[in-house]
Amino acid sequence: MSVTKPSQEKPGCGDLSKELGAFRTYLKSNGYRVTREREAIAEAILRNHEHFDVDELFMELRSRKPISKASIYRAIPLMIKSGVLTEVYMEDGHMHYEKAYGREHHSHLRCLNCRRIFEFSAPELAQVEKRIARQEGFKSLGHKFEIWGLCSNCQGQIAPAKGGGS
Repeated sequence: MSVTKPSQEKPGCGDLSKELGAFRTYLKSNGYRVTREREAIAEAILRNHEHFDVDELFMELRSRKPISKASIYRAIPLMIKSGVLTEVYMEDGHMHYEKAYGREHHSHLRCLNCRRIFEFSAPELAQVEKRIARQEGFKSLGHKFEIWGLCSNCQGQIAPAKGGGS
């Protein structure tokens, strides 16, 4: 299995108006109002090219606009359903997210010591997903793959707390 880093868009290279348009279209076609708060939240998320949690997003938005954390929590499920945002992983009781719109599917390596996230693309995983789903008579709608451990910089340092898993 070959592992390659996904081609990452550079900050500022995405078409923000197209991305916001996709979110607006989802809202309107599902009977939700397009509000200034939702647009401000969506814009902050779509400009973000890193993994983040609600607290980080709230701190960023709070410095520019008076937006409540509750508004963020209400907007996030709408953004996920619209396809512009995805849940990535849970850590310390907080879900972390990343922009999904216009990005190539990828997986994550997560260092349990320094907490850095490394993204990689392994097209073979999609083939394994299809094969297993076919064998089990299952209709797959996608997959997430995450490996946790120690990055090359943290290997040899004090062992991290267990991250769970099998």
